[in-house]
Amino acid sequence: MMLLFHCARFFNDEDWHVKNGQLSDGMGVFVGVVVQWLMPLFFTLSAMAIYYALRFRSNRQYLAERCKRLLIPFVFGTLALIPPQVYIECATHGRFSGSFVAFYPHYFEGWYGFGGNFAWMGLHLWYLEVLFVFSLLTLPLFRLLRGAGAQRLIASLGRLCEKPGGIFALAVPIGGMELLVNLQPDGIGRRDFGGWSLLTYLVIFCLGYVVACDERFRKAMERQRVLALVCGVIAVAAGCVLARSGHPSRAPHMAFLRAFHTWFCLVAFLGFGSRYLSFSNAALKYATEAVMPFYILHQTVIVVLGYFLIGWAAGVAVKYVVLLFAAFVVIAAVYELAVRRLPALRFLFGMKRATR
Repeated sequence: MMLLFHCARFFNDEDWHVKNGQLSDGMGVFVGVVVQWLMPLFFTLSAMAIYYALRFRSNRQYLAERCKRLLIPFVFGTLALIPPQVYIECATHGRFSGSFVAFYPHYFEGWYGFGGNFAWMGLHLWYLEVLFVFSLLTLPLFRLLRGAGAQRLIASLGRLCEKPGGIFALAVPIGGMELLVNLQPDGIGRRDFGGWSLLTYLVIFCLGYVVACDERFRKAMERQRVLALVCGVIAVAAGCVLARSGHPSRAPHMAFLRAFHTWFCLVAFLGFGSRYLSFSNAALKYATEAVMPFYILHQTVIVVLGYFLIGWAAGVAVKYVVLLFAAFVVIAAVYELAVRRLPALRFLFGMKRATR
């Protein structure tokens, strides 16, 4: 989905690192819908994974693992894989003329987003940076939630969520945080990172950990998955109608609608996943190991390929399919032929050592 999403960014009507000459309203709708739940799903799954990681790791082991899996790939990507994106953005936006080799020293001049070039947030790798910070900030809280008293409270919340529609009550904290951050749209309410405020991501991240703490949440999501899907579709339709009617996106009712729509989608994904995807095989094991390299590589590959597709006289649909297919093939080839096989690259891409 991340690949589908960022290929669509080449065609939607918002500014990006590189844009096709012909834009598409359909791609804009696709991007606008997916952005409501894509990164919230990432943070939810990451927090659930942390729950299981803390069952077997001490704090020291956990922090060391976070550095290896998140910080090292982030630093490597920011220095090696992000500069081509910034170069292409500068070249296509008229801010630099010359080769990439000539541009690279200028990459370290100033801060990206503040008139400079150095992508301190890693562009699409911002998720690794933020997840690393969240992992440090929430460690004391997550350890506290494993205590007996906290587990009793979580169990009570789980029993509430077992009731029909009860699981949707967990959207309320998301809506509350959206109301808070909307008071400062140019401060804590900025949505430069994946369409949401960082504080809203933090709430979603904590909710992801909580729902991993008790089996009742998983069962509730599985039982109410169809209702969640239906409600999610209704919510996105209502949001589109209200937006077209001129309702501001930061209005209180829009903030809660957005929060509930996102949570409906998360419950649906997790519920259907619990029901139908609780198995493993060789293909899934291979794909699981490839997740981090795929994520780190994908946007750089899309931007570079998109740069060479700008002048091609073809329709949006044809270009989208070609870009999508070509990006997948290139990423898969780089992973299989280089990243997966070379110990140094495995380390830089946050992978574990290869097992024989």
